[in-house]
This record gives sequence, C-alpha cells and structure tokens, in this order.
Amino acid sequence: MNAIVALCHFCELHGPRTLFCTEVLHAPLPQGAGAGDGPGQGEPAEEEEGGIQMSSRIRAHSPAEGASAESSSPGPKKSDMCEGFRSLAAGHPGYISHDKETSIKYVSHQHPNHPQLFSIVRQACVRSLSCEVCPGREGPIFFGDEQHGFVFSHTFFIKDSLARGFQRWYSIVAIMMDRIYLINSWPFLLAKIRGIIDGLQGKALRVFEAEQFGCPQRAQRMNTAFTPFLHQRNGNAARSLTSLTSDDHLWACLHTSFAWLLKACGSRLTEKLLEGAPTEDTLVQMEKLADLEEESESWANSEAEEERAPALLEGVERRELSKSSTDSLRSDCAGWQPRKLSVFKSLRHMRQVLGAPSFRTLAWHVLMGNQVIWKSRDAELVQSAFDVLRTMLPVGCVRIIPYSGQYEEAYRCNFLGLSPHVQVPPHVLSSEFAVTVEARPAARSNPNLAGCEDDQSLSKYEFVVTSGSPVAADRVGPTILNKIEAALTNQNLSVDVVDQCLICLKEEWMNKVKVLFKFTKVDSRPKEDTQKLLSILGASEEDNVKLLKFWMTGLSKTYKSHLMSTVRSPTASESRS
Repeated sequence: MNAIVALCHFCELHGPRTLFCTEVLHAPLPQGAGAGDGPGQGEPAEEEEGGIQMSSRIRAHSPAEGASAESSSPGPKKSDMCEGFRSLAAGHPGYISHDKETSIKYVSHQHPNHPQLFSIVRQACVRSLSCEVCPGREGPIFFGDEQHGFVFSHTFFIKDSLARGFQRWYSIVAIMMDRIYLINSWPFLLAKIRGIIDGLQGKALRVFEAEQFGCPQRAQRMNTAFTPFLHQRNGNAARSLTSLTSDDHLWACLHTSFAWLLKACGSRLTEKLLEGAPTEDTLVQMEKLADLEEESESWANSEAEEERAPALLEGVERRELSKSSTDSLRSDCAGWQPRKLSVFKSLRHMRQVLGAPSFRTLAWHVLMGNQVIWKSRDAELVQSAFDVLRTMLPVGCVRIIPYSGQYEEAYRCNFLGLSPHVQVPPHVLSSEFAVTVEARPAARSNPNLAGCEDDQSLSKYEFVVTSGSPVAADRVGPTILNKIEAALTNQNLSVDVVDQCLICLKEEWMNKVKVLFKFTKVDSRPKEDTQKLLSILGASEEDNVKLLKFWMTGLSKTYKSHLMSTVRSPTASESRS
C-alpha cells in the first residue's frame, strides 16, 4: 500500500511535530543506504512476522535527492529540538524491514527524507493536532485533499505526571493519495491503530501511577500555585515518549507495528478490473436466475391453494418433476462454478477418446445448433459429455435434457441423453440436422486410450458417431471450429489456456452476432448489404453464416430490448434521418 504512517506529538513549547514515521519503498534504496543486504558481523538473526522479514539491523539513509545531509535536510533544526519530539537518538539512521514476498522495503525514521513527503507529513501532523478536532478531542477523524493527500488521524492522550493536566497530546496518522481506498480501510485502520494506542497508554499509565505513588505532583503544584506561569512552563519541558512508557525498545516495536499495518492494509483489499459491459453469457445467466426465482415464488403460492388430497398428490408429483428440471436450470446458470467432470475432463480429453474425425463431426453439429443425441446406460457419462460440449456454445444457445426415457423433439433441446433401449425416429437418424453418439460395450480396449491410467471407466465403451450429414474431412467448416481444433492439437497449451482461448473465441464471434443482429433485425438492411457485412466480418462462408444465425438465438433479452428501445427513441430516429 502506497501510504505513510506517522506518530505525531503536540509540544507545548514548539507546537505539532512528527515523532516517527514509516514509509514504503518499492525502488532500491539510495547508495549509501546501508552496508549491503547481507548480515554484518555481530548482527542478530532475522525474524519473520506476518510475511515480513523483520530485521533488527539498523540502516543508514542518505538524504533525499537535492537535499544535503545538514543544510538541506527537511527535518527541524537542532536548536529547535527538545526531548518531547525526539524519537531516535542523534546519529541513529532508522529501521528497515524487507518483505520477501513482494520485495518491498518498509523504512522508519523520524522524518521522510524526500522534501515533498516531509511537507505532506508535516501538514498532516499540524492539521491532526491543531486544526481538525473530533468531539472529546480523542478519536478518529478524516481530512485531506487531492494535492496534499488524504489522512486518517486518531488523536489520543498519554499520561505524564509532569505535564500540564497530567497528560500530553499525540496522534497516529495514515496518509495516502487514494481517498476511496482509505475510506474503505477505515474499520481496519481504526481497530489496529486503536490497539497500538491502547498499548502505549497502558505502558504510560503504569509509569504515571508509579511516579505519583513515589512523589505526588498535585500537592506540590498547589504549593506553587502563584508562581508565574511562564517561569513554570519554561522549566517543565516535555519528556520523550520512551521515558513516559519506560520502554527502551519502543521505536523498534512501533516500526514493527507500522510495517505490518502497511502490509496488511494493502493486502486485505484487491482491485478488480472490469473490462467493459457484462458479457452475453453473464446476462443470460442473470435472466435465467431471475426466471427461476419467479418460478419458485409461484410454487410457494400454489402450495397454499392445494386442498384436496388427490389434487395435492398430483401437485406434489408435478412439483417434483418441475424441481428436477429447475435444479438442472440452477446448475445451468452457475456457469462461474463449473461442475467437477468425473468422466470427460476436457474437450482435448474427449477428442482423444472419440478420435479426431469423430470429434470433428460431433463438434461441427454442436456449433451449427443441430441436435446431439447421446445414448448410454451411464447417465453420469452423458451428463459429463454434455458439460464438456456445452463450453463450445454461448449459454443462451444451450438447451439440455440430461437423461430421458423417450425421445424429445429438437425444438425442446439440442443436447439429449437417452438410454440405449429408447427408439429414435427414423427421420431423425437420417436427418442432416442431428448427430447420434452411442456408447456401446467394447469388445476390446479403445486404442485411443492406450497408456491412460485415469480412463478405466471409458475403456469398456466403444463410441460410435453417426449422422445423416457426415462432415467430410476436406470440408473447410466454420472458422471457429478450425481454431478450436488447432488449440486442442497444440500440446504446448495447457487445458486452462485452451479454456481461455475458447472464451476469447466465443466472445469474438458473439460480437459478430451482435453486429449482424442489429444490421438485419433492427436496421432491416437489404440482402446485398448483409453480404458485404459478412465479408467484412470474415464470415461469408456457408458454415459461418449458419453458425451466426444459430448463435443469434442465444442473445440475451436485455441486449435485444436495449437495441429496440434505442431505435424507437426520438433521438435515434433523428440521427438516422
């Protein structure tokens, strides 16, 4: 996370000052920023905490570019220094931690080395302790602007027996330029910074009570009540936070806490890039889920109307049948959570099992929208085959009946699973718009599965692909089919890469479908212009045209209604005229 966390203090003599700050360095440290990354002699072993390689080694930091070590240093002058806002001793170079996962360095010192960062932290410190006040003076506040960054500030008091009012005013600020990210991190920062503050206040309270028990200050101040205020103020300079908490390792602990805070806050929120509008598959899935919810509500209402026992029994059977189809629809809509494939693992696996010629025939019929009939005794095998084949089509073009005891017409489904004894009408078997895959018991092992230990369940089957219109080997076929086969044949591509290629191909051709739909259905252009458009789209071949027309049926209702409403609007009519 590109941010700075700083501890600030309000000194009664010098006003608001920065005590300690931790920043993130993504680039290598400047030259002279340490004696190298290797452990030096006598250095203690490094420890890991929260994924950060915490080092007790101290590294020197050269001044920022354009600032000399003494004259141009952005820190306060030595003459202005007092114990109240001195954190590290004179000559102390600071602390550094390495995050081995991201190669990021977390550097802590009293002031940022870069003059611009020093100015930003300084302004945040002043506003936190002087200008921006929350009710009760203790608690979190938010302020900032685009120029100087946005600040989450938590002010608090530390007990001090020598201070006016027996307490001193501090704040912890987190500064970054991303306002939205900082606001979204508010609950996390509040909880963690509150924990750091509680630790500091607890240590200071123990020291305060011990000092008050040994030498009560209240009675002593009452005896000097008429002493001039300025004289008493000048003789009561602020003490260091190390003295108030009696913790010699305070700054090393704060460095650890601030570094962890920056790492944890940066990793808890991740940004996702949304590339344009939702895809057609996403829109269709959303529409199916909405229809499913409406159907579920209608079932709930119908249950209250069932009164007679015979009608109730009939309604239960009807609902059971409907719910089974609804479960299929629900899994159909859950495209973002793919089913675990227990038989066919991928398109490449199916191509290996069926053989290249049979797979090409089957894939051609799938892409053209013809009915795929799969006959087998194993319903799980059929469901697995359909889960693999449906990945070649848009979601809106998929209509599945996983397993049926009778033949279903093509208008109801383009994927139909049947048991072996179901008779398919002769006109369907001889039709060029259907393909049948039969899983027959194999007389011998499938030669395509030789050497595959994971395909024992498939070795007992022989797959026969038949169609009234077999695809000739020399036929060009649709362009997308050739690209799919090229990806499946390339063994250098993993299965995951092939899946991403398939998604890209479907999106490419769905965009062509959208153009063709608007051109022909919405604008009603003549046939000659349509042919020119198909040539421009690279889809003038017969198979490509058939594919586009079939895929057009998978367009979402949302997209179609949007186009129609745009065309019917007055502004659209004026622009067309």
